[in-house]
Amino acid sequence: MLAKYPPMGWNSWDCYGAAVTEREVRQNADYMAQYLKPYGWEYVVVDIQWYQPTAINHDYEAFSQLVMDEYGRLLPAENRFPSAANGAGFKPLADYVHSLGLKFGIHIMRGLPRMAAHRHLPIKGSAYGCHQAADPNSICAWNPDMYGLRCEREAARDYYNSIFALYAEWGVDFVKCDDIAREYPHCRREIELISEASRSCGRDIVLSLSPGPAPLEQAEHLKKYAGMWRITDDFWDDWRLLKGMFERAEKWCIHAAPGHWPDADMLPVGALRQCSDPDDWTRFTQAEQRTMMTLWGMMRSPLMIGAEMTKNDAFTLELLTNADVLNIGRESFCGHPLTTTEEESIWVAPRQDGNGLYAALFNLSDAEKTVTLPAEWLNQTYTSATELWTKQPADAANGLKVKLAPHDAAVYLLR
Repeated sequence: MLAKYPPMGWNSWDCYGAAVTEREVRQNADYMAQYLKPYGWEYVVVDIQWYQPTAINHDYEAFSQLVMDEYGRLLPAENRFPSAANGAGFKPLADYVHSLGLKFGIHIMRGLPRMAAHRHLPIKGSAYGCHQAADPNSICAWNPDMYGLRCEREAARDYYNSIFALYAEWGVDFVKCDDIAREYPHCRREIELISEASRSCGRDIVLSLSPGPAPLEQAEHLKKYAGMWRITDDFWDDWRLLKGMFERAEKWCIHAAPGHWPDADMLPVGALRQCSDPDDWTRFTQAEQRTMMTLWGMMRSPLMIGAEMTKNDAFTLELLTNADVLNIGRESFCGHPLTTTEEESIWVAPRQDGNGLYAALFNLSDAEKTVTLPAEWLNQTYTSATELWTKQPADAANGLKVKLAPHDAAVYLLR
């Protein structure tokens, strides 16, 4: 089974936007292998426009000249990814990531490059051309690089099969497909074609769909065709967005299970927006970062780090290597809220081995607050508890009570 547990890794978007380079990918892969791999972190994902030679930040250059092969398949820009020279594509970089014991991923947009359609390039292994697969009336609202596909045509299937065959040759383990998760109903068939191509390419590839919010009523379709899907638009270091995630998490948490994971998006911790300001740092407080990591764990969201990890300070490294908190996503099931108000939230999640219960208490208010989990809210008596951020024991015989700073969280393992 692919994605038995919520995937954990790093994605280049938050820190480098569309402009990440091979050097930056390698240095983050090296850091992950040295410091994070023992804790379950494994994916190294190159985000959007790796095929655009002149990308410099988080903005998109409309109608730029993209790098592609003679079959309309996008290739890494060699000025940014030197190892892609001579038609090697991402294989050398993927091989390097694999040599570290990690996995390699890339971002794609749905559809095919409009340049490939305009040039009437052939589709590899097909009797059709890119212009026959392309739908010029299906264009991403925020990045015009691509045309969506006419998914009723065999040419569309052939094109998706051709690009995933290339990704398999490169050694890709993870594909984040963009401009699709929230585009129901007109992208429903396109999701199916992409999923079928990823599953028939001869290599295990986890398929992630973005951006959100994906429609809740499409949960069963998403669970059938994707390994993970976004439940929100881009998530950044803004408390209003984090507080709003509690409502999304409550709606989606029942759909988290091996093989398919609702995705609350990347973790904007540490050094962000490096292509705009090398001194930029997350605007989340330490308390807010604990709340984020705790909620993502309790709802069993995938975890994708957004930082330039080589700049991690001691707090960020400790946040990302707290094995007890990280294990919530792997060892629990059926995480859900018992209550959520404007000022607080309480979540519980039993352990899969039957040996205990995770309980998370959140202060959502702007002032210090005592949050209480009454013993009668639990379906059995627990006599001991350990708070997983501080490692401090607590008496659970009469429930739990904790004084929390604004926007902070505590999470316990009760036995």
